[in-house]
Amino acid sequence: MTNAMQDKKRPFKGHKARHFLFETDEDGRVATITLNRPEKKNPLTFESYEELGDLFRSLARASDVRAVVLAGAGGNFCSGGDVFEIIEPLTKMAMPDLLAFTRMTGDLVRQIRACPQPVIAAVDGICAGAGAILAMAADHRLATPDTKTAFLFTRVGLAGADMGACGILPRIIGQGRAAELLFTGRVMTATEGHAWGFYNALHDGAALHDEAHRFARMIADGPWFAHTMTKKMLDQEWSMGIEELIESEAQAQAICMATGDFRRAFEAFAAKSKPDFQGD
Repeated sequence: MTNAMQDKKRPFKGHKARHFLFETDEDGRVATITLNRPEKKNPLTFESYEELGDLFRSLARASDVRAVVLAGAGGNFCSGGDVFEIIEPLTKMAMPDLLAFTRMTGDLVRQIRACPQPVIAAVDGICAGAGAILAMAADHRLATPDTKTAFLFTRVGLAGADMGACGILPRIIGQGRAAELLFTGRVMTATEGHAWGFYNALHDGAALHDEAHRFARMIADGPWFAHTMTKKMLDQEWSMGIEELIESEAQAQAICMATGDFRRAFEAFAAKSKPDFQGD
C-alpha cells in the first residue's frame, strides 16, 4: 500500500463514543464496544443506532484496530430498541420516516458485516430483538449458559424480516430453526444456540469477557490482511455460484500470497520461530 493510502488511515485508540463505551488495548489492536445502559438492559436508541453504524463504517480507515469485541454492561447484552425512546415514537411516524428508520437499522448490520475487522459478540443475559440481530451480525459469538436470545419482532406485530434476519439467520442455524424462531419470537436457550451453531462456545459469566478478548487478541495478532480477506469472502460468497466463488477465492488467496505476512510466516516456520504478522 502506498504512503498516500496509509495517510488516509487514523488510530482509534483514544476514540470517544457518546452513546456507548469504546476502549482499546494499549496497542489499539482490539477495540471493545460496550452498550452501557445496564439499568434498562442496554437498549438501543435512535442515537446509538446511528453512532454504531457510523463507527463500524469508519473502522475501515483504522490504522490500529484489528478485531472488535461487542458486549453489554451489567450482565445483559441488549434488550433491543428502547420501548419509550424508539417503539413509542415509531407508532406515530408516517411511512417515509419509518422507512428511513428501518434503512438506518439495516445499515448497522451492513456496516458490521462490511467492516474489515472480525467482530466477536460477548453475549450474556438478555439478547432480544435488535440485540439478537447485533449478535447475529457478528462473526463469532460467545455466550453464557444463562443467555436468553429472542428474535421477538412478531410479538409486537412485526415481521421476522428485520435487519437481515430472514437472510442471515437461516445461514447460521438452518432454515427450519430460523423459521420457528422468527415466527414465534420464542427464546432460544443458550444450550440450543450452542448446539445449533449460533454460539461458538458457552462460558461462565465471570469468564465471558476474558474469553471474548482472548479470541479477539488471537485474531488481532494473526495475519491481519488475510483475516480481512477471509471475512470479505465469507460475506461475499453467499450470493455466488460454485464457479464464481472458486475463482474469487483463487484471486483472494493469490493476493494474500503477495503479502509480506506470507513470506514472514514461511521464514518463521523455517527458523522454528513465531511469525511477526504486520498486516502487509
